[in-house]
Amino acid sequence: MEEAVVGDVNRELATWLVSQRLEIERLMQERLGAASPAAAGPEAETLRRFRVFSSTALMRGEAPRPVLEGLRPNERRVMALLTTWSETAIELAGPDAAVVRSALAPLLDAFRLAIRTTGSQRKSKGRPRATRRAISAAIDRVADLYFAIDVDSGEILDTNPAAGSALGVARDVLIGLEFNAFVPADAQSPWWTCLDAIAEGTENMVFEAVMQDREGRQLRLEASATGYKRAANKTLALIIARPSDKVQTLVNSQPALSNGHAAEARTR
Repeated sequence: MEEAVVGDVNRELATWLVSQRLEIERLMQERLGAASPAAAGPEAETLRRFRVFSSTALMRGEAPRPVLEGLRPNERRVMALLTTWSETAIELAGPDAAVVRSALAPLLDAFRLAIRTTGSQRKSKGRPRATRRAISAAIDRVADLYFAIDVDSGEILDTNPAAGSALGVARDVLIGLEFNAFVPADAQSPWWTCLDAIAEGTENMVFEAVMQDREGRQLRLEASATGYKRAANKTLALIIARPSDKVQTLVNSQPALSNGHAAEARTR
């Protein structure tokens, strides 16, 4: 039997977290918008198990290590959701925020370790690929929005911080969602046309796209997609997008020349 997670007893906090469950979930939903976990999905069940785990640990001073086998949640997305849940509870605690943060931090670490351990057992062992890590690091620094989308399901398999920032959520919260969660219903056609074309063998495609952030504000984008064969039966569309008015915005931001300076510039 695995060793239990041991911590400090704080029954008052455990009771408060249970009493504030619905309010924490409501505030989480406000923060995440379309990226909120589905009520019946593995992510919601993983969050429920964390609530049970943390309440048990706080009430008794110890709790059995979390058991997550069979759930198969997306590791990166669940970790981002756990962080959002914790931050929401801390903010809701007001003047007691430091107490809540201190109590939850070791429990979050233990739960994240359980998620990583469960995930690593499903992955094949081998040497890390330095090239892939370098590519991922470079994509993370790109200012444009980046998405790797499964052309069949529309699932976002990878993205970058710029995309998360533009949509108003943490990058990892987007992992595992369908892209159309952040696309207005009347603007999804160009996206599906692109994905269908990539699925049928088109190597590159440029299209005008629309997305919306978690508060419903629309983003007009110029997007380019490249097909990538991940496996024999799986194709990804690697999409780079930038605001369609980005170039014009940069032009408009330049200081205007006075008539005299303009004439001087033309004679140079």
